[in-house]
Amino acid sequence: MTTAALTAEIETRFAAARQVADAVLFEGYVLYPYRASAAKNRLRWQFGVLVPPGWGADSGEHSFQRTQCLMEPRQGATLFVELRFLHAQRRTVQRARPGGGYETVAELNLADRVLTPWDEGVEERVHMAVPVADLGGAGRVLPFSLPAQKETEVVRDEAGQPVGRLVRRREAVRGEVRLAGADVPGPYAVQRLTAVVENTSDWVPQHADADREAALPRSLVSAHLMLGLSAGSFLSMADPPEWAKGAAATCENLHTWPVLAGDAGRPDVVLSSPIILEDHPAIAPESPGALYDATEIDEILALRTAALTDQEKREARGTDARAAAVIDLADSMPPEVLERLHGAVRALREVTEPAPADSHPSTGGEFPDPFGTFQPETPWWDPAGDRGVDPARDRIVVDGRSVGAGSRVVLRPGLRRTDAQDLFLHGRNALVEAVLQDVDGGVHLAVTVEGDPGADIRREQGRFLYFQPDEVAPLEDA
Repeated sequence: MTTAALTAEIETRFAAARQVADAVLFEGYVLYPYRASAAKNRLRWQFGVLVPPGWGADSGEHSFQRTQCLMEPRQGATLFVELRFLHAQRRTVQRARPGGGYETVAELNLADRVLTPWDEGVEERVHMAVPVADLGGAGRVLPFSLPAQKETEVVRDEAGQPVGRLVRRREAVRGEVRLAGADVPGPYAVQRLTAVVENTSDWVPQHADADREAALPRSLVSAHLMLGLSAGSFLSMADPPEWAKGAAATCENLHTWPVLAGDAGRPDVVLSSPIILEDHPAIAPESPGALYDATEIDEILALRTAALTDQEKREARGTDARAAAVIDLADSMPPEVLERLHGAVRALREVTEPAPADSHPSTGGEFPDPFGTFQPETPWWDPAGDRGVDPARDRIVVDGRSVGAGSRVVLRPGLRRTDAQDLFLHGRNALVEAVLQDVDGGVHLAVTVEGDPGADIRREQGRFLYFQPDEVAPLEDA
């Protein structure tokens, strides 16, 4: 559904970010082996589910999500908003009776597929365009509604004869998008934007033990926002400029996380998703298509999907059109495409320094000893290669205090971090195990968290958590 048209320029910007948004929207949509009968496909829709407020108070589900971010709009700028979510629809399978009419069945076998009951996801979009000047005060509210629907699709056999039908039912859903803007105190023309998406459906379960399956058709599934300015820019919430860090820290995001999206280097589009991402996330260019499986690894999934039996592929094709597309993709993937999924290096940098004058030309950096044999140069990544570095004894100054191995610190992960585990560790006490330096001169503290029952094992294996000096506050030494 659409309530306001996007301009051609905004549509182009949003299109660049929708690839990533699609991955969020369909994250875990259908899990390998892509059959409705698979046990793990019985619990889907794990991210961004906004349930009716009359259900889910004690379930861990939420009826709303709130985005707060900072923007620098120019004079006369317009804010464009696109809310995207899936509307779950129930599909039942019916077989044609010989004497006429239909009967509901558990499955319908066809030559190329096996049709079974399934919850399909219909993509919905709500658009909103508001002049930034109108966001002050009470802001703007956009209510939207999706009516209940019922559709039928005749199923035919290879000869073209009707053998059954699919019946799809959608429940009514209501919601609203609320937008508000407020100036941030200070010398900069910065505003704090608040965008709330809420499920306002008045559905209340008829039975006290109604489960999640009853609420899903009336929910906004995988709900996320895309925000764009016609003139101006957004500030990164993960890594704001120094002058805006205080204002960014006061932004409160609930059940969603805003990041800069679209083309790298352009700060005019924000994607606020229920999954924590980094700024300017992108789909790997090697990925040949969507596999929908949560935390998908393209190479493994493609190989395992191609190895399914013919009967399993028939079941998958009958489960969902998107699952059928995955089967076809795996079956038709040429070797050179599959090869590209094996791995890619994206962080290489050119080495421009000349080779050492005393290096031996035939040994690539090995040095002769007095007896005419060659001793290998210490690898650059080995701490022994730099006599001035000792992780167990080195110390650094943090907040005016000396910190090193044996020091106790409080963990305060910075806003630039997008690792959920780091956010959970905020405020925990930790013990510094080593002070490390990387090849670029950066300093990192290896720590173990106090109270972690696996700390001794981590210490023996050298598996630590790593934080930068500005992400800890010193306590007394152990």
